[in-house]
Amino acid sequence: MSTPKELRYTEEHEWVKAEGEQVRIGITHFAQSELGDIVFVELPEVGDEVTINEPFGSVESVKTVSELYAPVSGKVVEVNEELNDSPEFVNESPYEKAWMIVVELSDSSELDNLMTAEQYEAMINEN
Repeated sequence: MSTPKELRYTEEHEWVKAEGEQVRIGITHFAQSELGDIVFVELPEVGDEVTINEPFGSVESVKTVSELYAPVSGKVVEVNEELNDSPEFVNESPYEKAWMIVVELSDSSELDNLMTAEQYEAMINEN
């Protein structure tokens, strides 16, 4: 199972890629493998505000519906519209094709609270 070293991670299995004052957000390989086949992704609109640790959308699999939790606070500046027609990208390519939203950070210090790849791997290996 891959855990890209350049990303940061949350306990709720979201990944974050810092891109200057913005971050790209998705769910991890571990999360998608636990959920099973993803059939629907619900995401916010461009311009919406997201708040750290609050739901910003959901993914629906053949097994369950799971909420997505914002790893940071800020304004949504981009949404991956391809997931509307191709939710299977979440299973096929969770770190490349299946990014979900790009957020303009309201407080970049929130990134300091996210886990490194090593910390995230240690957490999922405990379970």
